[in-house]
Amino acid sequence: MSGLDKNRFRNQSMCFRASYEERRMIEERIKISGIPKGRFYLDSALKSKIIISVGKFESDKLSLEIRRLRQALEDAGTDDNDLYAALVDCRALFEQMIITLECNYDNPAHRVRDVPEEK
Repeated sequence: MSGLDKNRFRNQSMCFRASYEERRMIEERIKISGIPKGRFYLDSALKSKIIISVGKFESDKLSLEIRRLRQALEDAGTDDNDLYAALVDCRALFEQMIITLECNYDNPAHRVRDVPEEK
């Protein structure tokens, strides 16, 4: 089955678990939106506003991700592919952190389109 993904632009698969009630509610929201499931999930994940939570659990998760990226950079050594992959991960993390921080400071240039502007 992996051969089917060979020439696709979106060749990465993602999944998550939900309860029966959560799944039913999500599927009803998809029906109401009138857009395909894949687009709904992408839009929900990529266009929703991120709110930075303060607390031990959240801080630990961010700290672990930063440590993982640091370790990947250290382990990359002279292998260009490993170094490139680690740098791409770092860049993606920092881009999302910058966008999130700017949104939290009410910078209209980086607001998510689906979030209504507060007056």
